[in-house]
This record gives sequence, C-alpha cells and structure tokens, in this order.
Amino acid sequence: MPPHLYIVRHGQGFHNLTGNPNILDPLLTPEGKDQCRALCESFQDHDKIDLVVTSPLRRTIQTASLSFGPVLARSVPFVAVPEAQEVGSHNSDKGLPPAQLKEELKTLFEGDDLGFDINKLDLSNVKDGWNSKTGYWAWNKEAIGRRAADLRKWLYTRPEKRVILVTHGAFVHFLTEDLGGMIDYLSETAWKNCELRQFVFTETSTADDPHLVETAESRQSRGQAGKEEDPHVLEDMKGAVDHQVERN
Repeated sequence: MPPHLYIVRHGQGFHNLTGNPNILDPLLTPEGKDQCRALCESFQDHDKIDLVVTSPLRRTIQTASLSFGPVLARSVPFVAVPEAQEVGSHNSDKGLPPAQLKEELKTLFEGDDLGFDINKLDLSNVKDGWNSKTGYWAWNKEAIGRRAADLRKWLYTRPEKRVILVTHGAFVHFLTEDLGGMIDYLSETAWKNCELRQFVFTETSTADDPHLVETAESRQSRGQAGKEEDPHVLEDMKGAVDHQVERN
C-alpha cells in the first residue's frame, strides 16, 4: 500500500525575509527556526513516521531536522532527494555541490540542539550536476513536471507507511498537481512557511501514473489557504510558465 504523506514547506529563509533571490542556498532566519520549533511541538505523529525525505537545499534540511527531531532520534531513515528542490534558477534556489554540502553539515546546526546525529542524512542521491538548473533540472514547466512525476513515482513505491517530505513553496504545486495556484495568481492555494498538509495517493493511482490528493482532515484543519503573496514563489511560478523548453 502506498504511504501516507506529510508534506511541509520549509520555514522562513533569508531570501523570503529580504526578497533577495541572489543569496546562494539561503539559511533559515531566526523566525524560520522558531516556526520549525513550533511545528515540532504541535505535530502529533512523531512516533508514527518511518521515513523523512528532504530537498537537499540547506533551508529544507534545517526545517526537516528542527521540526522532526523526535522522529529522527529514532532509527528512521533521513534521505535527501534532489527531485524535491525548488523550481527557479536564482541563487536562492540553487543548492551546493555534493562534497560542499556534506562538509556544510558539520557546521549547519551549530547552537541547535537536534537530539540526533545529522550525519545520518543520506546524501547518496545528490549527484554532481543536481544544482545545474539545466536539462532535467531546468526552470520550465515541462522539466519541473517531469521531476515532480518522478518524485511521485518514487514515493508511491516506498515500503514505509508514513512519510514526511520537506520541500518548497513553488515546487509543491507541481508535486500535488495544484497548477491553478501557478497559473492563476488569484487562486487561493498558497503554502505558508513551515505549513504541513497531509496527502494520500488517489485510488486510481498506479506505479507508472500516481497522483496525490489532500486528505479531508488536512483540508478541514488548515482552513482556506490564502492568495500567494511571496514574491519569490510568484516569480518561480511565472518563470516556469514563461521559460521555453531547452532544445539541444
């Protein structure tokens, strides 16, 4: 049976706070860290999760670690998956090369009490070129749609029952196929920083063609989402539509 998914947008990053897309792989702000701690306290299913998946950008790694420390303190796998990275090609959406990212983990949580060893994070899927923003990783609707579909397929076949995925405010629209929020900026589907929603795979999903639907409980508990106002997310969405597919 495919897993039940808890999908989370990362906490506030310095690019969200400043509106500056030129910050390379920005970290969480102090407020972003506070958002993670609040999510950690309010989350009721720490003991039910058996896999944590994160985008390899630093803000998502921070969000996963600070929000779900009680999960990761157990023998639960913690896996970075580059398909879950943000859609744009600005510096703020570009991650670090694998070797640099591994080295960065040594100091990323200085002053933070994680309650687990960050070295458990599995970076084996993060290969050279994952941050190129070209080809498979390009900033256009077709390429992003392909990797979103690939991530759904990967998640669908996981043996775990309950999986956390920490990702980004624009990419999550592709992953959940909520593209009204991408094309119509008035569509009220925005994800807040550190917001968690629960999804299951549709009854008609197959390993080759899986799709997600938000649970009724999740929709009811969060209420109506607001209009997207984060300029970073809006630009990423608009660019995904406007940019042409690369031709070799």
